[in-house]
Amino acid sequence: MSKTAFERYAPFIQEYIYRKKWTDLREVQVEACEAILDTDDHVIIASGTASGKTEAAFFPMLTQLQQHPSNTIAIMYIGPLKALINDQFERLSDLLEESDIPVWPWHGDVSQSLKKQALNKAKGILQITPESLEALIMRRPGEAAHWFADLRFVVIDEIHALMGVDRGLQVICLLSRLEKLTGCQPRRIGLSATLNDYQPAMTFLSAGTTRETIPVGIKTHQRTVLLAAESFVLPEEDAKKDDVLAAYNDFIYEHCHHKKCLIFTNSRAGAEEIINDMKALAVKKHERDVFFVHHGSVSAMLRHEAEAALKEQQGPTVTAATLTLELGIDVGDLDSIIQIGAPFSCSSFVQRLGRSGRRTGKSKMLFVNQFEEDRHSPFDMIPWDLIRTIAVIQLYLEERWVEPFEVKPKPFSLLAHQTLSTLFTYGELKPPELAQNVLTMPPFAGIDQNEYRLLLQKMIADDYLQRMDTGEIIIGLKGEKIVQHYSFYAVFQDEEVYHVFSQNGEIGTLSTCPAVSEVFILAGRSWQVSSIDDDRKVIYVKLVKNNRLPKWTGDHSGLIHAKIVKRMKKVLQEEMMYSYLQPGSQELLNKTRDFVKDNNLFNWAFIPGSTNSFYLCPWVGTRQLFTINNLLLCGLKDELQIYSIRQGKHHLEIRSDLSIDDFNAVLKKAQIDINNPEAVISEQQQLRMDKYDYMVPKELLREAFLRNVLDVKGAQEILKDICGK
Repeated sequence: MSKTAFERYAPFIQEYIYRKKWTDLREVQVEACEAILDTDDHVIIASGTASGKTEAAFFPMLTQLQQHPSNTIAIMYIGPLKALINDQFERLSDLLEESDIPVWPWHGDVSQSLKKQALNKAKGILQITPESLEALIMRRPGEAAHWFADLRFVVIDEIHALMGVDRGLQVICLLSRLEKLTGCQPRRIGLSATLNDYQPAMTFLSAGTTRETIPVGIKTHQRTVLLAAESFVLPEEDAKKDDVLAAYNDFIYEHCHHKKCLIFTNSRAGAEEIINDMKALAVKKHERDVFFVHHGSVSAMLRHEAEAALKEQQGPTVTAATLTLELGIDVGDLDSIIQIGAPFSCSSFVQRLGRSGRRTGKSKMLFVNQFEEDRHSPFDMIPWDLIRTIAVIQLYLEERWVEPFEVKPKPFSLLAHQTLSTLFTYGELKPPELAQNVLTMPPFAGIDQNEYRLLLQKMIADDYLQRMDTGEIIIGLKGEKIVQHYSFYAVFQDEEVYHVFSQNGEIGTLSTCPAVSEVFILAGRSWQVSSIDDDRKVIYVKLVKNNRLPKWTGDHSGLIHAKIVKRMKKVLQEEMMYSYLQPGSQELLNKTRDFVKDNNLFNWAFIPGSTNSFYLCPWVGTRQLFTINNLLLCGLKDELQIYSIRQGKHHLEIRSDLSIDDFNAVLKKAQIDINNPEAVISEQQQLRMDKYDYMVPKELLREAFLRNVLDVKGAQEILKDICGK
């Protein structure tokens, strides 16, 4: 055991290590101990799942806290999920059993009595979600200033899940506001299992502070990875499809029903579908039902049941989940992971891979995909799920690459939100005071005074804000209705939901309401609607045996990074046969490579189609392809005589009166103003992308769409390459 780190820990931590029968400390724990105890810097701890990150952060923080006690909350842990906070609460409670340091969970599911105890003591560790922290600072600024007056550390768990999105920027705003309230500047500790490049995370973590950030642990935890990928091709004949689907379900069943296994899907409906099929097979085979569903529309009680079964139940347990189990909730030692379809990102793949092999260091992951040929275009004949699966795996094996996070330059939606929140805290402020409080928050560094003035004018005109005769700005009548609703604390989009109840309690939620007597699947079971309370948005149901898969409005495809698409192209071009491919995937890949070669899909970006149409496949990321589509339909539409474009997964089908040669010649000479919204945004474009965009004036929405959503410069360079400029 490393004497240096171990001997520096507080006695109760040493006792904890003895009690757990640890024989040594992991390298990341030794590094973190030195970084936290020997410096005054922020620290990023990035190492694999189950590599001891939580202990690496808390052992030295708690040691320092015991040596120098605080009279207020000393450590604030910010977790992106309630379930993650609950899991960490159990772990920390065990660790702190022999200490006098309390730990308090604080989120929407925590009882008011427990919160009251936390407020009365206001010491130790507070574990909180971004939304609950927003409510605390916004509604109780005086008490927050007292509770956090001697805050030493802020821990941001799963930091990669917050970077680059409004929720993460909200956290930085809240830390900035908290520092103004308290006058103290706590150190920040970021935790992640998927970082490959420290620099963006270091920049994010230190935003608005003068401290440096120390990176720890990126190359420490090595694990054995066992991967396999199998494909099932659905034939054109309907009569034969059932046989292939049966084989597909049998294959998945045989690889999971006797194991502790997580099945990841890319949608809630997908999770429900696979568990419904697995349950049906268990009945058919007269075997035990060991199947659960875990996603955001399943009730908290049933999600906890699934988590407990994975973590505590002896024998096989299988749970299908979306990203709700992707983050670091401890679900015990799993035998394997199954991914249905392809992950949209390398980051997601790394997170999901790390769910298995937590104790053994051997991670097992099986990818299973279906492919049905669509002869509408040559690009619809390519099994994109399989190709993306291979590309993601190869980028991990070859480079350990994960997607970099990009700063959102124009977060106007968040700006409107923080304006209302700040005014709720202060009551009233003169415009210069309001601008000083809000625009100095780090996420708004790219927004100028004139843009903020336009936003305030729009919010005042629409009665979200009101300007007093004396010049101060207060919250208006419409703004009051918004800030008084609990949904205001969240900056991510809310779904309008119907709550589903059986006689045993809540099952979950649906985003569309079925009719009375209709049957649907939720939480892995079939339900028939008995009655509906439209006013309360409640659906009462009973168990039945039939089924229909519901659809949720929040399910959507993820953005695919340009580097993944570039690697996908290489997969189709190279001759390598990857060792993890099973027979069905090998056969499908060989067939696809032959098809791509025979149809010259790599020779030129433009591929002839039917009369007056052709295909453009530039092999770029989702964002760049979307921008090219907008460029062609807006600024270049008339020059190129385009009258329609259909966007596929990785290609555009363009209908134009020009031939391919003429189209290319005109495109080669075309001039694009990358700063002109008119060139890439049509009047019909849906500009509202973020939750509070309805408060933002149209000219700012167009600017946000141009800077946050599109990649005009990148698209322009791609078109230049296509034309051979």
